[in-house]
Amino acid sequence: MKKTLVASALTAAIFVPSVSAIEIYKDDKNAVEIGGWMDARIINTQGATEVVNGSSRINFAFTRDMGDGWKTFTKLEWGVNPFGNSDIVYSSESTFESQSDEFLNNRLGYAGLSHDKYGSLSIGKQWGVWYDVVYNTNLVNTWDGNASGTYTYNKADGAVNGTGRGDNTVQYRNAFGDVSFGLQVQLKQDSFELTENSTDGIPSPFSTADKNFMTGSSVATTSESLGTIEYNNTVGGSITYAATEMLTLTAGFNLGEFDGALVSGEGVSETDYIYGAGLTWGGFEQPGFYAAININKNEFHDTDNMGRLMHDAVGLESLFSYKFDNGLKPIFAYNYLKAGDAYEAFYNDGEFKRQFIVAGLHFVWDEKTMLYLEARKDMSEFNAANQTPDEDDGVAIGIRYYM
Repeated sequence: MKKTLVASALTAAIFVPSVSAIEIYKDDKNAVEIGGWMDARIINTQGATEVVNGSSRINFAFTRDMGDGWKTFTKLEWGVNPFGNSDIVYSSESTFESQSDEFLNNRLGYAGLSHDKYGSLSIGKQWGVWYDVVYNTNLVNTWDGNASGTYTYNKADGAVNGTGRGDNTVQYRNAFGDVSFGLQVQLKQDSFELTENSTDGIPSPFSTADKNFMTGSSVATTSESLGTIEYNNTVGGSITYAATEMLTLTAGFNLGEFDGALVSGEGVSETDYIYGAGLTWGGFEQPGFYAAININKNEFHDTDNMGRLMHDAVGLESLFSYKFDNGLKPIFAYNYLKAGDAYEAFYNDGEFKRQFIVAGLHFVWDEKTMLYLEARKDMSEFNAANQTPDEDDGVAIGIRYYM
């Protein structure tokens, strides 16, 4: 297990089961792998039963031996929608149309170089170093990763602030003995117009609205632009310690900054930060008992179900499983994300607590084929405005075919 962690640090590897890639070409200098999986599932939730895509993907990885211990590498990965997703659209011209989602979408794309002694440097769209801290619970097939601060901005891919599959990131990774670490900077330039919408009563999360927070009021005043806010570069770091053959400890952080000025001349400055730690016992794909847990504290980092920025929140994820010799693997997971007092007082409409458990049974038929059954029981507590339909009980049955 220690060797696996070191190898991951040096190659900027994605934390997915090793069965998801096969070598299709190799000579004295070059190697090519193809990986990914096809996941088809039937899910019943929100009062409907549907066939859905289970994050199917395909990727290509290339490595080249440059001599003297140096290697160059690149990886390209696309999400695949193999089952189709067509909807009836009634247009403004009073005509009916069929509208379908795209077959492919970009997940990863990066290139870099590595050395056994000097570490690795990679550039592109890649898993953020924050994911090193919390990947250990992101292994449930149907419902996972909703409280770790990875898939921010209403469960997107974490590209905006670099905690998930970050855009425009530069990473350095290395390992010394049982300790590996990652450092990351995200070089990006984003900006948006800040408004307070008097139509729906949602205040901006910054400055002028902060005055309302101090007085206990969240009444919006105008829908016109109050100013321009920039959200530019982010930085992050992680450290992993393989304490024993079974026990792994992780910790890390990620930082961003909202900066700008209002038309009134007032400055705006808020820090998007998250920090936390994780613990893993065993290997999810290995026989026997597996346990993982991670916790985090964050501010101005994620959004509620309405897309409103949360001023403060704490999150916890846990996952437990046991893989029997016959391939059966029962699993149990618990996710918890609660906004803090500042959020509740600012929006003045009650608490936001996302909370659910998942129980299931995976059958690892062979190393490249898995059948699974997973059920979710939702125990969330939201105010009326936050009662969006994606938080619900559900049952899913599926098959995952690794390449």
